Amino acid sequence: MNYFDHSATTPIHPEVLDLVHSIQKNVFGNPSSIHRLGRKARSLIEISRKQIAKAINSDPTQLIFTSGGTEANNQVLKSFNQSEKNHVVTNPIEHPAILKVLTTISSQKISFGLVPVNEKGRVSVSEIESKIQEKTGLISVMLANNEVGTVQPIKEIVSLAHQNGVRVHTDAVQCLGKMPVDVKDLGVDFLSLSAHKFYGPKGIGVLYFKNKDALSPFMLGGGQESGLRAGTENIAAIAGMGLAAELATDGLGNHITELKSFEAQFKSGLLSFFPNAIFNGDIKNKLPGLVNVSFPGHRSDILLAKLDRSGFFVSSGSACGAGAVKPSPVLSAMGLADEINISTLRFSFGSSNNSEQVESLLSELQTILTD
Repeated sequence: MNYFDHSATTPIHPEVLDLVHSIQKNVFGNPSSIHRLGRKARSLIEISRKQIAKAINSDPTQLIFTSGGTEANNQVLKSFNQSEKNHVVTNPIEHPAILKVLTTISSQKISFGLVPVNEKGRVSVSEIESKIQEKTGLISVMLANNEVGTVQPIKEIVSLAHQNGVRVHTDAVQCLGKMPVDVKDLGVDFLSLSAHKFYGPKGIGVLYFKNKDALSPFMLGGGQESGLRAGTENIAAIAGMGLAAELATDGLGNHITELKSFEAQFKSGLLSFFPNAIFNGDIKNKLPGLVNVSFPGHRSDILLAKLDRSGFFVSSGSACGAGAVKPSPVLSAMGLADEINISTLRFSFGSSNNSEQVESLLSELQTILTD
């Protein structure tokens, strides 16, 4: 299958799929029950917590399971809605799970300021410093952007923030399996992950926290997940996430090499027949295997439809509607003109690809672009 949209979601790893199926069939005890079946279910959760903790260099007690990155982001932001230091600094190219939340709850107690990004999609640490107020409690900046792949200077942001008594959250959903993710090295106070971005199940994620006292419960009920996220746990998905995290980090070096190879093959091949291609983002400081490219003179919705009809699956940052295509807010924030913005596609390679598929993609693009 010619699937080049791994930044949207990844196909589940076969070993993970087998584990999930086995647990769904054989492990049905409630992990809060104290009998043998309950203890078996509980042990699977804690094995997964240890696997993920090892993958990101945290303590297992600093992780809670969520339904995904969106919920993890929501929990962090809404915790600061209850804080005296309820001003948040972020930027306009964050995921909607940051920006929409802040826009919604800003009508309550919380307030926020946006730091601009440059033409590469990178935030400036000095600009962040200028936005810090007396009531600033949190800075939230993605570790790497989902549309263009630009990696942000999180360690520098953390250093600045902590000097000012401010905590830092990073949405690292795009990163595990594509770059090292080490919470101690980064120094962040909160970090969000989602399993389906690294060949795990959908509907399961993790929130890392340095200090439990900085978080408010997201859902109230039976007191699961250290009282921070009530509800009977999705054992199979949790176990699947743990195995996926272990596989992603164990094979990290080889996977990065493979992604870089696909990216180089794609870029050189594309430029050979379409030299006007514009590659967006910080080309030297980005996630491997994610290519955001503009095709001047060719609307993204039309390109997307033609590729889809031919069995090639890619994505666009633009919101395609009936007969209209709107510019991507991320690319607009980076200063791309609308006519370039609406000619942009995102190609994200992954473990389901091979070099022959990349060549097929290039051949199809050549046919479409030179037709």
